[in-house]
Amino acid sequence: MAARSLHPMRGPHDPATSTPPRRPGSVRRTTTHDSLRPDGLLGDVHLDARGRDLHTDHQGRGTELATAALSARIQFVPDREVVWIAIEPPADDIDRLVGSRASSGFRQAVDAVLPGERGTGSLRFQLLDDLPTAILVSGFAALTGGVRPPRRGVAQHADLCAGWATGATILVEMGRIGYPPAPTGPEAPSLDRADDPLASHVVAPLPAHGMRRRRRIDVWEQDDGAAVECFFRVSHVDPDGLETVVHEYTVEATVDADHARFSSCRAHVGVLPWVECPGAVASAERLVGAPVEGLRTWVRDTFVGPSTCTHLNDTLRSLEDVPALLRALRTSA
Repeated sequence: MAARSLHPMRGPHDPATSTPPRRPGSVRRTTTHDSLRPDGLLGDVHLDARGRDLHTDHQGRGTELATAALSARIQFVPDREVVWIAIEPPADDIDRLVGSRASSGFRQAVDAVLPGERGTGSLRFQLLDDLPTAILVSGFAALTGGVRPPRRGVAQHADLCAGWATGATILVEMGRIGYPPAPTGPEAPSLDRADDPLASHVVAPLPAHGMRRRRRIDVWEQDDGAAVECFFRVSHVDPDGLETVVHEYTVEATVDADHARFSSCRAHVGVLPWVECPGAVASAERLVGAPVEGLRTWVRDTFVGPSTCTHLNDTLRSLEDVPALLRALRTSA
C-alpha cells in the first residue's frame, strides 16, 4: 500500500485505541450506523444500524436489556429519498417513512409515525434519530472515491459550523476547486476488547467505501446524581481497505439528581478533519444548567453557527436519553 499524503490543514489525530472496561453498576448503550454502497458510488446507500443496551452489575456480570436494528435503502442521488425501511422491534406504519427525505424533515416524519417514541429514550428511537446525519456524512465516501458534485458558490455554506466558518480551509478550497476537499484522517485503531466480548455489540467488517457512525453511552450513579461518558466516532474504508477516522469525540457530563439538569459537561477531541474544527469543542459547556428533558430540540434550535459542530451537536443531543438509561439501571439493580 502506498504511503498516504496527509492534508497540511488536517485537524487533531489522536484516536482512541480501545473501548474502556465496563464499569460495575452501569448501563452501556452502543449503536452503529453503517452506510454501504454495494451498487457503486452513485447507487443507493444501504443503511445497517444496530444497537444494544447492557446492564453491568456490581460483580461485573453483563445482562442484555434491549436490542434494536434498522435497515434502510436511500436513493442518495438526487435528493436522499427513503425507498425502503424496516425496523426491530417492529413499529406500526414505519412504511410511511418511504418517500420521505433522509435529511431535512426526517426527524419530524419520525415523530409523526411514532408519536411519543422520542420521550421514551428508546434504543429504537436513537437509531432513527441518527439516520439523517449518517446518510449526510455518507457522501464523504463518494467524494473520496472521486465523485465530484456540481460546482456551487461558497456563500450558501459559510458559517454552518466551525469547519465551515468564513475563511476556513473548506471554504477556501471550495472557492479554488469548486467542491469540498477530502480530509485525511488517521488509521482507525480497533475498539474491540479481547478480554470482554460484551464491551460492545457485534459489528461486521466494513467493505470498501463503507462508513460507520459509532456511539457509546455509559451511565452510572454517584452521590450527587448521574455520571455520563459518551464516545462518538465516524470512520471510512477506502478502496484499498484502509479504515480511517474522520470524526471522534468523547463527552463527559454529570446530571444533578434533584433537578435533572446538567451540572457539568465537557468535550474532548480525538480526531477532527480540519484545523478549524476544534473551535467547536467549548460549545459542549453550554449544557451546564440546561435541563435534560427536551435536550434534542434545544440543541437543534440553539447550537448553530461557527462555534458549533454538527457531529458534536448530535452527540450532545443523544444525552437526552440519560434518564431512560438511568431508569433501566435502577430497575436492573
